[in-house]
Parts: sequence; C-alpha cells; structure tokens
Amino acid sequence: MLEPWIIEQIRKREEDDRRRREQQPLIRMPDYPPPRDSSDEDRDDQDGPGGERGVVIISL
Repeated sequence: MLEPWIIEQIRKREEDDRRRREQQPLIRMPDYPPPRDSSDEDRDDQDGPGGERGVVIISL
C-alpha cells in the first residue's frame, strides 16, 4: 500500500498532464494533392490552391 501523500502526488501529476493536453490547440493542415513529377512537360505553376506556394509559421 502506498502512502497517502504519494497517491496524492500521482493524482496531481495526472491532472496536470490532462490539463496540459486539453489546452494544446489542434491545427489541421489542409490535404493537398501530391506533387507531380518535375519532368512533366505541361507543368504550370498552378498546382496548389490559388497557385500560391510558401511556408506558414505559426507561433503560439
């Protein structure tokens, strides 16, 4: 049998972990079609939505 203070510490740690997981935002990334082979003759730079390509940096 564990000491009551040890059980309390475990319970607090589990609650803190659960709270941290709930607070983390979930950001879904859009699904884009796989890139075409670069050897395609008819390639136009409009593969992505809107033809824009780049990097998005999200700071929380």
